[in-house]
Amino acid sequence: MPKRFFKLTDDVYISGRWELGHPLDHEGRKLDDPWQFRIGQRAQSDERIKIPIKISGKPLDYSHAAFSIPVVHARVASLFTEVAPDDVQLIPVEIDSQPAQHFILNATRLVKCIDDAACEEVRYWTLEDGMPEKVGTYSSVSGMRIDTAKAEGAKVFRTWGWTVALIVSEEIKEALERAGLTGAKFTDVTGPGPANGP
Repeated sequence: MPKRFFKLTDDVYISGRWELGHPLDHEGRKLDDPWQFRIGQRAQSDERIKIPIKISGKPLDYSHAAFSIPVVHARVASLFTEVAPDDVQLIPVEIDSQPAQHFILNATRLVKCIDDAACEEVRYWTLEDGMPEKVGTYSSVSGMRIDTAKAEGAKVFRTWGWTVALIVSEEIKEALERAGLTGAKFTDVTGPGPANGP
């Protein structure tokens, strides 16, 4: 049976939910480099990070702060530590008025596995776009599918060239669902290659 993988996102349609803002340093200034938490490598952050609540509401176990940075309750953090300890870095954060411990969930693996032919549409940055540092990486990916053979052994990772996508294994998905954790949305990205059936 081929392994299945899912894009993990924030379920924005939960009624009455909270919205988290821009990560701040201990003095309340916006972090200079919030992108470091979604590029598929360990972050070098050793400062105390605060995350403000932009819109008050029901706290979620899994949600995104600004820049789609995953923020998880301690329950989610321990689950990731248990199932995929080599694939994640958990960075403690303080959230306004929340006594519970929360963490930024940073995937530390970057896997080149997007199956261009199986996706609905992919586009790459070109020199004509005027962003030379991005040439050769994806400018958009619709209907993402991955080649699961290239993700062998990984349970949590970012996709090379399109690091906005956070991918988790079926094992992670099922563990989160079994625990009844709130806020996570899963989209199947398992590719239709020969090993994966139609």
